Amino acid sequence: MKKLLIVDDEKNIRVGLKIMIEREFPSAYSIIMASNGAEALEVFKTDGADIIITDIRMPVMDGITLLEQLSMEVRGEKKPAVVILSGYDDFEYAKCAIRYRVKDYLLKPIRRDELFEILLHIHKEQEEQEFSVKKIEREAEQFRKELRSSRLRGLLQQQEVQLEPEQQEELNGLEVPFTVGVLNYYFNDGTRMKATEVQGLVERLMGPIEKCFSEIITDWDGKLVLIGTSRQSFMELSRQAEAREITSLSIGISREGKGLEELRSCYKEACRALQYTFLFPQEGFLDYEDVSQERRNFPLPKEALRKLLNMLGTEREKEMKHLLAVIFQTEHLKALDLSYLESVGQNINELVLDEVFRVHGEASVEVLKLYRTVGNMYNYRHFHDYYRALENLLLSVSNYIVGVRSAHTEHADMEEALHYIEANYARPLNMAMVSNHVSLNYSYFSEAFKAYTGENFVIYLKKVRIRHAKELLAKDCGKLAEVSEKVGFENSKQFARVFKELEGISPGDYRAKMLSEDLS
Repeated sequence: MKKLLIVDDEKNIRVGLKIMIEREFPSAYSIIMASNGAEALEVFKTDGADIIITDIRMPVMDGITLLEQLSMEVRGEKKPAVVILSGYDDFEYAKCAIRYRVKDYLLKPIRRDELFEILLHIHKEQEEQEFSVKKIEREAEQFRKELRSSRLRGLLQQQEVQLEPEQQEELNGLEVPFTVGVLNYYFNDGTRMKATEVQGLVERLMGPIEKCFSEIITDWDGKLVLIGTSRQSFMELSRQAEAREITSLSIGISREGKGLEELRSCYKEACRALQYTFLFPQEGFLDYEDVSQERRNFPLPKEALRKLLNMLGTEREKEMKHLLAVIFQTEHLKALDLSYLESVGQNINELVLDEVFRVHGEASVEVLKLYRTVGNMYNYRHFHDYYRALENLLLSVSNYIVGVRSAHTEHADMEEALHYIEANYARPLNMAMVSNHVSLNYSYFSEAFKAYTGENFVIYLKKVRIRHAKELLAKDCGKLAEVSEKVGFENSKQFARVFKELEGISPGDYRAKMLSEDLS
C-alpha cells in the first residue's frame, strides 16, 4: 500500500480529495493529511510518503518552500512523486514545479478524471522504477555472488592464501568450521554431468541449495563444489539420493576446516575422497577421514612391467592377463592406496604402451583412440571399468604387434622372391619354384606377391625378361633367337610376341631404333 500525503490549508479540500481517492482506489493508498507545509514536512520526516499532493499558497509554509525543504531532505534517497494544487494558473509556479521535478500540476476546482489519471500515471512510473531498481539489485547481487565464487575458486588452486584487504572483506562471510564436498555424476556411457545440472539435481533432492550449503562453486575441472557448516548436510544429501535410487551421484567430503587458509587443503581432501569411489562401486559417499586411514602400498613392479612388454605380440593372452592382475595387486584392491594404482597406470602408459608405439610405429585409429581414453584411469567411474578397458587395449596392441611382425616377415619373403627371380630369370622358372624357394604356400604366395608388387607372377616375370632382353638388344648382342634363349624364353616366336605385347614394337625394330639413335 502506497503512502499518500495531502497538504492543503482548506479542510474541505483535504477531506474531499481523500474521499475521492479512497472511493476510486480502495485499499491502494494509506492517506495522511496536513494543513500547511511545515506540518507536512514533519509528517514526512516521521512517516515518509510515496506521493504528495500539495497546495501552493498556504500559511506558515507554502508549497514552494515545502518542495525546497523536501529536495534537501531526501537528497540521494528515493524521492516522493509531487503533484501541485493551485487556484491560479501562474507561470512562476510552473517554473518552480519544473525546478523541483514535480510530476503534475492541477488547477482548482479539481476534476476527478484529471486527478485519477495523474495517480494512475504516477503508479505506473513508480512500478517501473521499482522493477528497474530490483533488477539492478538482482544483477548486483548476482555479480557479487559470481565475484565471490571466483575468489573462492581461485583459493582452491592457490598454494598459499594471500588476500588483498578488499578480497578478505568479500570472503569474510565464510562460516567456520566448514566442510568441503565435491560432487560428480556419471552417465552410463561414462560421460559426466555438468556442474549446473548436478546443482539442479541437488536442489530436487534437498530443496533450495543456499539453505543447506553456504557456498556453491564450480572448480576448474567442471565439478560442483559445495561448502557446508557440517558433514550432516552431505550425509543427508547422500541418504536422499540413495532413497531415490540415484546411484550415479558420487560425493567426497573433507575433514573440518577452520579458516580460509585451510580451504584449499579441504578441497584437495574432498577431491581425494571422491577419487576413492573409483575403488568402491557401491559407495556414493566417502569421507576423507575414513579413506585416509592406513592403506597398503607396494614398490613399483618394474620387472613385471618389463615382462608384460615382452609378452605383447606372443599370443600368450592367459599369461598376460594373470601378470596384469599381479601388477595391479587386484587381490588387495579395496585396501590399496590410490597412489599405487596411479603410479602403475602411468608406468604402463610410459614403459609398455609408449614403448610399443616407439618400436613398432603408431597403431590403428581405433587402438590410438582407446589408448587416449585408457591413458587416464579417471576417465572411468570405477576401477573394474578401467581394468577391462586396459585388458582390451593390451590385447589389441598385442594383435597389432603380431600383424606388424607378420608384415615384416612377409616383406622379407617377397624381397627374397624378387632376388631369386632376378638371379634365375634366364632358366625355366615358374611360381611353384619361387614359392618353394621362400617356403610359402603356393596360393598364399600368389596373393602376397601380387599385393607386394602390384602384378601377378607371370606378368612380373615377363617384364623382368624383356627388361634384360632390351639391354642385350641395345648392345647388338647376337641374333634374336640367341637373345630369346639368354633371357629364358622357350623360343624366338614366344619372345617376339611377348616383346611386342609389352613394348609395342618387335625386337628387331627395337634393335634398329637403338642402333640409329647411337649413330645419330
